[in-house]
This record gives sequence, C-alpha cells and structure tokens, in this order.
Amino acid sequence: MTFAPRTWVVGEVVTGALMNTEIRDQFNSMFAAWTTYTPAWTASTTNPILGTSTLTGRYLKVGRRVDIDMLLTTASGVGFGSGVYSFSVPFTAASASVSYLGTARCTGVATWIGQTILASGGTTFNATFPSTATDTRGTNMGRNDPEIHAVGMVLRATLTYQSAS
Repeated sequence: MTFAPRTWVVGEVVTGALMNTEIRDQFNSMFAAWTTYTPAWTASTTNPILGTSTLTGRYLKVGRRVDIDMLLTTASGVGFGSGVYSFSVPFTAASASVSYLGTARCTGVATWIGQTILASGGTTFNATFPSTATDTRGTNMGRNDPEIHAVGMVLRATLTYQSAS
C-alpha cells in the first residue's frame, strides 16, 4: 500500500534500499492485484443469513483512495432478513462534507440499475434502486425492494471513496 513519502534531510546518503522503499515499492503498490475482503451483509431490522450464498468483495487502496467491487449471489438456505440492507467497506470513510456514490446492478426477475451510497465517516454502504418499474424514485434495497428477492438474485456493486486514514 502507498504511504506518505519520507522527508529527506540535507546531506543524507541515498541508498538503493531507501530508493526501493520510497519509489519502487510505492509504484508497485499502485499496480498490485486487488485485495479480497468479505463484506458483512446486514439489515436495519433483521439481518440476512447467507446459507450457501456467496458474498465476495475486493478492493484496491492507493493512498487514501479506495476502490471496491462486491458480488452477492444468493443460493439455497438464504434468509433475506428485513429492513434496509447495508454492506461493509474495508476501511472507514473519511469524514468529509460529501457522500460517496458508486454503481449497483441487481438481477432477479428483472434487472435493476441503481447506485451505491456511503455516508461521510461511514463503514457501510447501501444500494438504491427505483421503487418500481413505473416509479423511478429511489428506494434503499431491502427484502422487497426493488423486487421480492429469491434464490438466484445477483447484486453487483462498485464504489470509490476516500478512507479516513
């Protein structure tokens, strides 16, 4: 991972090891493979149960910028819980005067295109979709939104945000 560069001192002897740490290693971390993480799937009333479903995430952190991808594929034994769904991010978001937006796609009976939102200082994000096929106002994803979820539902989400540290 990238880090703040050192402050050099006048007359300091620059060694190959210092150059590797300060330059090579910094650049390598910006082009490294993404790191996997397991997002937590929670709900405002009753938490969902994964059963044999899969929930995977990955992130790339360069400095304080974090890019994440998440994939949820529901399978047998899933319990959808109740209330508004939230998914954890690998690092707490910076406390800024903005919320961070990304994209979401939910495929069940129909395909729904929406967005993700992470609040300033937040540790979880929500996915927002149109309320119904005829009502395009946004609603946070939950057990029955944007449709009644069943086995085989797939949620893909992406988000870019600034981490707190």
